[in-house]
Amino acid sequence: MRTTIIRATLTATAAATALMLAPAFPAAAASSAELTIAQLEAQGFDVKVNRIGSAPLDECDVTDVRNGREQKRFQRIGDDLIEVVFKRTISVSLDCSR
Repeated sequence: MRTTIIRATLTATAAATALMLAPAFPAAAASSAELTIAQLEAQGFDVKVNRIGSAPLDECDVTDVRNGREQKRFQRIGDDLIEVVFKRTISVSLDCSR
């Protein structure tokens, strides 16, 4: 059982490291705010949007993607405790002041 918890913890640590590095990519590669938000939602994130201005979403520019967070808990499967991610959130900042 201890080996399973250690393995799950190492996997979670690697995933958290990748999560911290990944958010910068969608903002740089996306052609629109809608696309960036859709990509993050497709990756399983609950996207929180912060915006300046009142232009329609299709006219907004992504200025920042940050605070990618995972909430985890231990779940018993048979005799083992496995750490599982049950919620992922991220913030997207938009400039809609055109």
